[in-house]
Amino acid sequence: MKRLLYLVCFYIPVSFFGQYSNNLKLWYDEPSGPVWENALPLGNGCLGAMVYGNVSTEIFQLNEHTVWSGGPNRNDNPNALEYLPKIRELIFNGEYKAAEQLANDKIITKKSHGQMFQPVGNLELYFPGHTEYQDYFRELDISNAVSKTSYKVNGTTYTREAFVSLTDRLLIIHLTADKLGQISFTANFTTPHTDSKINTNEENQISLWGRTSDHESVEGKVEFNALMGLKTKNGKTTQTTTSITVEDADEAVLMVSIASNFNSYQDLSGDEMQRTKGFLDAGFDKDYTLLKSEHIKKYQELFNRVILDFGETEASKMPTDERLANFRNTQDPSFVALYFQYGRYLLISSSQPGSQPANLQGIWNHRMKPAWDSKYTININAEMNYWPAERTNLSELHEPFLKMVQELSITGKETAKTMYGARGWMAHHNTDIWRITGPIDGAFWGIWNGGGAWTSQHLWEHYLYTGDTTFLKSVFPALKGAAEFYADFLVEHPNYPYLVVAPGNSPENATEAHQGSSITAGSTMDNQLVFDVFNTYIQASEVLEKESAFIDSLKVLRSKLPPMQIGKHNQLQEWLDDADSPEDNHRHVSHLYGLFPSNQISPYRTPKLFASARNTLLQRGDISTGWSMGWKVNWWAKMQDGNHAFKLIKDQLTPVGINQGGGGTYNNLFDAHPPFQIDGNFGCTSGIAEMMLQSSDGSVHLLPAIPDALNTGYVGGLRARGGFEVVALEWRNKKLLAATIKSNLGGNLRLRVPNEIELVGIGIFKEAKGDNPNKFFKMEETMEPIISEEASTQELTLPKSLLYDIITEKGKVYSFRLK
Repeated sequence: MKRLLYLVCFYIPVSFFGQYSNNLKLWYDEPSGPVWENALPLGNGCLGAMVYGNVSTEIFQLNEHTVWSGGPNRNDNPNALEYLPKIRELIFNGEYKAAEQLANDKIITKKSHGQMFQPVGNLELYFPGHTEYQDYFRELDISNAVSKTSYKVNGTTYTREAFVSLTDRLLIIHLTADKLGQISFTANFTTPHTDSKINTNEENQISLWGRTSDHESVEGKVEFNALMGLKTKNGKTTQTTTSITVEDADEAVLMVSIASNFNSYQDLSGDEMQRTKGFLDAGFDKDYTLLKSEHIKKYQELFNRVILDFGETEASKMPTDERLANFRNTQDPSFVALYFQYGRYLLISSSQPGSQPANLQGIWNHRMKPAWDSKYTININAEMNYWPAERTNLSELHEPFLKMVQELSITGKETAKTMYGARGWMAHHNTDIWRITGPIDGAFWGIWNGGGAWTSQHLWEHYLYTGDTTFLKSVFPALKGAAEFYADFLVEHPNYPYLVVAPGNSPENATEAHQGSSITAGSTMDNQLVFDVFNTYIQASEVLEKESAFIDSLKVLRSKLPPMQIGKHNQLQEWLDDADSPEDNHRHVSHLYGLFPSNQISPYRTPKLFASARNTLLQRGDISTGWSMGWKVNWWAKMQDGNHAFKLIKDQLTPVGINQGGGGTYNNLFDAHPPFQIDGNFGCTSGIAEMMLQSSDGSVHLLPAIPDALNTGYVGGLRARGGFEVVALEWRNKKLLAATIKSNLGGNLRLRVPNEIELVGIGIFKEAKGDNPNKFFKMEETMEPIISEEASTQELTLPKSLLYDIITEKGKVYSFRLK
């Protein structure tokens, strides 16, 4: 460890930053070659660039957040409403396959199954005579969001720096050498779009214009423009109709702006040419040093909010790809810290206020037809992208996703009415930039109607962390609409005394008992989601002091939902009937939504359900696809089993192809489904945070799941519900040494800790009893579980913990230390 914080105070030693920043680099001693997954990502939410770091032919692969195929469209199936009763009848009669077949014909869309996020193209730089080189080095410094490539040719050292500016909406590239007159290269654009044109102009600029693809009968209407401007110091510049050549310059600065005609999911009336010119003109006359310093300042305002230190070993001195290859067999705790902070870097780079939300690949995609269209899969993946937002102190970056949810609450009204005859709004398991809400792909996957339910919980989560009642008022209609849909959609089950979602499913999974079909009624995840939707609306109404008969009706409906059940294999049942197989290793374990990100399953309030959830995790196993591993890290952290959570991190930080069953990580530390999906990165970042701090179960729980491999460490800046910020938290041998917590909203701070601590300074600090009076920690009790007669349930023995209360004042800082 770099320092110990025995005396608790509100500070971080200056010496720490210099040492720490050296560990926040991805670095390599060889170029990417042709492999996109070796390239390094840059971004500012609107622009994305992948830097290959190749020597003689450098590639900057380019994306812009609104460059999607198609145009405004809807994909509802109006036949659904007529056939809904028949589909329900088949489900209730146990004819699941017949129900699936009818749903495929009458519910699944006959129109677009979603549009594709597409690349803009490449900026390519050709360096004559640079085929033979020495002393190669490239890095991505995530402490300042700048990439660098350097190498030596014929005794001259060449350096390329690049960043996508958070202040100027430009990709900026700086080419230098340690000798004058050595910068010579040719620059040009390439693009995979057939409807495109490339040309130069008299201002030493290259323009790439294009129109996105038609897809599934939806005409491509997004028109985009990339504009590169060039500045050199000395040297000679010439151009052809499509390229610019620089000879013998002392240095060069290239700036690329990209924009489209996209204004909103309903409006494509923007002028892409005018926009790109405006962005380029605004930054072109600025000095490179100023551009870089302004970018770094804004970036570090976000990134530096959280500091994490697990200590170092000799392994941290290896290139990143070697660290990845060896991580399973070496002690390299700082690699976990790097991976955690890389996730925060990726969120900062792919999601900014005003941008589109991070999609399946964040903002980085080089394929015209990417896997799963690089859309928003909202039965887990898109939500997982934003799990780190609040807890890792990047709340502002939640905004693009929260805005998308509000837009879905508008488009989803028509789907709810047209397809299901219901009030409110809903969405199925996928959406895109056009905010489609109809069911896609096939009934096996697309019949799930919980997309609106799950995404709407992010609106409530943002309030719980920030206490922003103005925001809560603005999203209250969306919360109400999600509840209205289920109030109308729930139906009585003829064989059970419950109201159920039908048709529904447990995302992407099936069972032999259901004839290999995923379609069912009253799946556990559906019940948990509806429970949360009703609770959220009721609690939001209490906060905003709203009363209505609708609230009373929701309480009645909530009481009629199926309780969770413990099955014959001592597992949390996935379906209403006890149909689980302990041999099922499916990547989706969606019925554990109630454990995380929800809080319906608790070691303290529902210990039997908690134990059954652990059995489910053990039966499903660890090996899975990348995003699923990320979710499992969070689950095992909630299980307070740090060693098992760390085992999943080791599985994730394994080179692609070594794990049987999928998953793993590429050399640039992108998560592999495979192929690349960014949700696994964000899921692991959230899971690492959950190992150190949890706040979803009635208290601020410090060090709930510290593994043996990380038994000594320091973190500063994590956020908890109720506006609490853990400014500093230090531990040794899993024992809490010191903590400093800022109360941004005031109210009762209930701490759950692994050992006795004492308050440093003023305040009344006492053992906690009863319910936490802080409204942000209100826990709604779930119904008693139904337990199979064949089950032999046992409650788990939890790690020792102690509960303390202290009444805090808004804006005050409170410090604690080992007693």
